[in-house]
Amino acid sequence: MVEDDAPLARSIAALLRPAGHAIDHVATGADALMVAGDEPYGLIILDVGLPDTDGFAVLEALRRRGERVPILMLTARDALDDRVRGLDLGADDYLRKPFAPEELEARVRALGRRRGGDPMPQIVVGALVIDRSMGEVRADGRVLDLRRREWAVLEALASRAGQIVPRDVLLAEVFGFDEPVGGNALEVNITRLRAKLPPDGPAIRTVRGLGYLLDAG
Repeated sequence: MVEDDAPLARSIAALLRPAGHAIDHVATGADALMVAGDEPYGLIILDVGLPDTDGFAVLEALRRRGERVPILMLTARDALDDRVRGLDLGADDYLRKPFAPEELEARVRALGRRRGGDPMPQIVVGALVIDRSMGEVRADGRVLDLRRREWAVLEALASRAGQIVPRDVLLAEVFGFDEPVGGNALEVNITRLRAKLPPDGPAIRTVRGLGYLLDAG
């Protein structure tokens, strides 16, 4: 957690530790860049307003050096430009202060399910291999060129292969930013994925009225 407001940092730690999270806290961007390279963190909570730099600069530096850890940005700002900037630089979610404790908990859980909840470095479903350690998806040995949200949708389905994943669950895991989501945004990504997956499977099936299912058969 990178947060220079000590009382807020203590509150966040007190909120998340009972859920089983081990938390390291630093108050500056320089310290964040130093410790982030020392440990394989499951999540970084990163404040935008820091005493030595801003969180966007820290985010950009982390992504530039190849850190793929999920990053949740905290900010008191409410400008759309800031949210867009965070997205473009590689943030995974964005939460505006002041926030309800329940909302922070929910976003941490969603990010954990999206990338950090499963310790397996690979998910294999038939001819499909999602390699988390390499950051790539292969089908029949061919690397698929996926957008960030396509990756998130496919990972959410593949981690529950053979199970129906409700549409609301997919929306919560894929569209984490605090901004409006188009009514057909999920369906657009599903359509793109179907076009990129090999014709002999695995296939994404629509279970009408319930959700989606990745079927290796």
